[in-house]
Amino acid sequence: MSGDTNAVQGGRRISAHAVCAAIRDDIVSGAYQPGSRLTEELLARRYGVSRVPVREALRTLESEGFVTTRRHAGACVAQPSEREAADLLDIRALLEPLGAARAAQRRTEAHLKVLRGLVRLGRERARGGQLGELRPLGDWFHETLAQASGSPSLAALLVQLRRKTAWVYAAAPGPRPVPPEGAARPDPAGRAVESWAEHGALVDAVARGDADRARALATAHTERALSEYRLRRPIPVRTSKHSVNTASGRN
Repeated sequence: MSGDTNAVQGGRRISAHAVCAAIRDDIVSGAYQPGSRLTEELLARRYGVSRVPVREALRTLESEGFVTTRRHAGACVAQPSEREAADLLDIRALLEPLGAARAAQRRTEAHLKVLRGLVRLGRERARGGQLGELRPLGDWFHETLAQASGSPSLAALLVQLRRKTAWVYAAAPGPRPVPPEGAARPDPAGRAVESWAEHGALVDAVARGDADRARALATAHTERALSEYRLRRPIPVRTSKHSVNTASGRN
């Protein structure tokens, strides 16, 4: 299958894109820890494909910043620095409001239908305390909002930024600050209800075509969401002089 970036599994072709998505999901979920080696042979065996689509997938993941190539070690899961993690949050804070404003100007009725349906489901799950079901709904909501911007490049960048933020800060969250005695304790369920109310207000602004309002709401929502990431300790990293990262300045 030399030169072919597709693999055959169970009579159907598995694209390098699908292999890339599977490896990326495992990196984000923590199945592969920062710094761990990613050998083509083991990955091919794990995903039931040949080494050709795995090799192509690793190249893509390196360009995205999830993977680095080290001398004498080969491909490894990237180890983002604290500065990279902080820069990532700042970039998201700039781009997500832009995406929301563009969505207000370019969204279609199909986008609105999906967004409203997700808000309805999110509110129901949040009020019912079904917090475990909210993350995939939130991801779907923000990906749809990004697509509604009408810019494939911006949408792809926004989705990538959200994935990387979740990965960087979930990998080593560290201790959370302890609230002073008498201070209100964090309320995940209450925050979830508020978050989906914010989503609903944002969709209303997008539906009205109010770009300024959509931008302002997205800015406020993003600042509140990213403040939670900043409460966590980013991944500590020892910089190696041999490491090569083709996506500098990323998450």
